Amino acid sequence: MLELNAGGAAPKGDLIKDSSEADFMVDVIEASNTVPIIVDFWAPWCGPCKQLTPAIEAAVTEAGGAVKLVKINVDENQGIAGQLRVQSIPTVYAFWQGQPIDGFQGALPGSEIKAFIEKAVTASGGEIADGGLDDAVASADQMLTDGAATDAAEVYAAILQEEPAHAGAYGGLVQSYLALDQVEQAEQLLANVPEEISDAAEIEAVRAQFELAKQAADAGPVAELQAAVEADPNDHQARFDLAQALYANGDAEEAVDTLLELFRRNANWNDGAAKTQLFTIFDALKPNDPVALDGRRKLSSIIFA
Repeated sequence: MLELNAGGAAPKGDLIKDSSEADFMVDVIEASNTVPIIVDFWAPWCGPCKQLTPAIEAAVTEAGGAVKLVKINVDENQGIAGQLRVQSIPTVYAFWQGQPIDGFQGALPGSEIKAFIEKAVTASGGEIADGGLDDAVASADQMLTDGAATDAAEVYAAILQEEPAHAGAYGGLVQSYLALDQVEQAEQLLANVPEEISDAAEIEAVRAQFELAKQAADAGPVAELQAAVEADPNDHQARFDLAQALYANGDAEEAVDTLLELFRRNANWNDGAAKTQLFTIFDALKPNDPVALDGRRKLSSIIFA
């Protein structure tokens, strides 16, 4: 039996790639000697392709390395499409040991795509790692971290087609929209969170991130606000605005320190706005983020001093 899975989700770059006629022999024919290769023939103008490709990507990612995906743009690679008699798109083939062993045309539901992939893996003597959708979410999380927000959004959306109340995928999709500056779409998603995951940590985190993203749109210039605080250290509003501007500019650590200083100077200013803002930032960061951990510790020391 082939040992195709090492456990956990492989990075997208290891599992999914765009290819061409020039690289087809290496990426598909030769590669399929060790692992089944799914080949997705698509085109930018193809509506069903936009539905199918993200679903295949999610299913391949979920398989945890038992199968890989190669995408071929037929507009740019008409020769290989002709050789394989691709007459309409999307067309998908499964290759094993250099030969196509299965295929289909048109968009399929997620369950049938998963069955197609499982069949290809079984034919190769391999096994699909039991990572489930969580591994697919982890892979999409990495895409988002790497700056591929559009790809991540597609995978999160495909996961939600299978499990609409998956908190990790739902929160990830909101994060993707925020990363793409699609604030309205993020707001709409947050307004329609399934009730069973409304209190999940992933959803609370993206709610905080959404609030901070809205604040960022109105944040003032850091230099001007810094000058205002230096001119009058008791200008609490300027210090609060400075913290918002710092966070909007990607300096979470300095924003937290600025709010801690405001809290130290006047904990009750504006109904405890500094503390409220601190907790919003802490919620938006990952629980093990050093900025959040250090900030919570410093806040506690001020409160209980």
